[in-house]
Amino acid sequence: MLDQANILSLFKEKGKVFIKEGSGKIFSLRRASLAEQEQVERGIYLLFDLFQIRTVCVPFAEVSLDIVEFASKPTIYQSPANPLLPKGAVVNGLVYFSLIREPNWNKLLFQIAQPVLFREEPGVEAAVQTSLLFPLFHLGTKELFLGPEGEVKIKKG
Repeated sequence: MLDQANILSLFKEKGKVFIKEGSGKIFSLRRASLAEQEQVERGIYLLFDLFQIRTVCVPFAEVSLDIVEFASKPTIYQSPANPLLPKGAVVNGLVYFSLIREPNWNKLLFQIAQPVLFREEPGVEAAVQTSLLFPLFHLGTKELFLGPEGEVKIKKG
């Protein structure tokens, strides 16, 4: 079970929360604004809705949006970053993001109501534990580069 109320409370209070998911892996969810101060290298923006892509990336061609919309497995995308993003989460002009479809995690992200940064945090003590698996730790997770003009490159497939 996912203790969404506790996670939301910790997130609102501290701007980040450390969670231990069902397979034992620990990760953080943090406000994007903390990326500037903490230099979150390789943080992944988690999105609950397709329209949030506009907040993290430069405008996309329809084909790129279709790829995200119809992806059947958990996928991490790499794309040119929106210039308004905090610089700490942008690496070489690129941003990483993932649309989380799993209902429990999607509902949590919806309640947070803003793109959050995800990062695996081995060795950190988790404030919250859940038996639910987090989708990006799935063995079949793919990685794709999506360009604004519809370019697609498979990074990990």
